[in-house]
Amino acid sequence: MAKNKKNYELAKNRVEKRIGFMIHAAVYVLVNAGLITLNLIRSPDKLWFIWPLGGWGLGVLFHAIKVFGPGSASNWKEKMIEKEQSKLDQ
Repeated sequence: MAKNKKNYELAKNRVEKRIGFMIHAAVYVLVNAGLITLNLIRSPDKLWFIWPLGGWGLGVLFHAIKVFGPGSASNWKEKMIEKEQSKLDQ
């Protein structure tokens, strides 16, 4: 029973992180679509929208790597927990 609860909590944590990323990505797309529209309507000769698009885009990229990447914090944490459990089981 304890292992099932642990797995549930781990799965819940992973899902919450993925949902957090999806919200971040959706807000990025919506806000930047608005900024692009505003820029092209108000001052099409000066394309300033690329700066927030690129800067925030890097943040979204790093968030994606943290959530979905092979070296994600959850994988690292799981490996450390398993290592500690094996020490305690000996």
